Amino acid sequence: TLADEMRGIKQPVLKNARSDGEAPIRLGNLIMVTSALPGEGKTFCALNLALSIASEVDSSVLLVDADVVRPAVVSRLGLSGSYKGLLDLLTDSSLDLSEVILKTNVPKLSVLPAGTPRPNSTELLASNSMELLLADISSRYADRIVIFDAPPLLATTESRVLAARMGQILMVVNEASTPAHDITQAFA
Repeated sequence: TLADEMRGIKQPVLKNARSDGEAPIRLGNLIMVTSALPGEGKTFCALNLALSIASEVDSSVLLVDADVVRPAVVSRLGLSGSYKGLLDLLTDSSLDLSEVILKTNVPKLSVLPAGTPRPNSTELLASNSMELLLADISSRYADRIVIFDAPPLLATTESRVLAARMGQILMVVNEASTPAHDITQAFA
């Protein structure tokens, strides 16, 4: 059932990413997965969407743990320890993207960890360095889909900064518990 649900979600996402639609979407292969509030299942959805897209014949996936406040992707994949990642790339110009990407045992799925926590993470995500990094990862490989597991929109400022730079945004909503007011506020 989950695989079928993810197929239903990924098809329009891939169509937009590949510019198969009526008009191409700028940076359509950059996809942010977020929620209004913590605990709504955004990391679960981001991981499963990444796995589903990685199963496509013509796509590879880079899953970016952009929830720099509460990173969870690496631990959900069963890895422990600290890894250099997104925030380190934004603060250390000597690092190359290829040095911090983790390969997984799933063909065509790689992970970019959140990296070393920083008190100025919002400013780093809003920086010119981030703009250059996004341009690099969105264009380095023609078949690459980049999924960002982002923080909840109402809990931090990082997601708002990221949202302005993404081609597509998927919002996860917990049907049983998220108040409609919070959903409306998050979309705004």
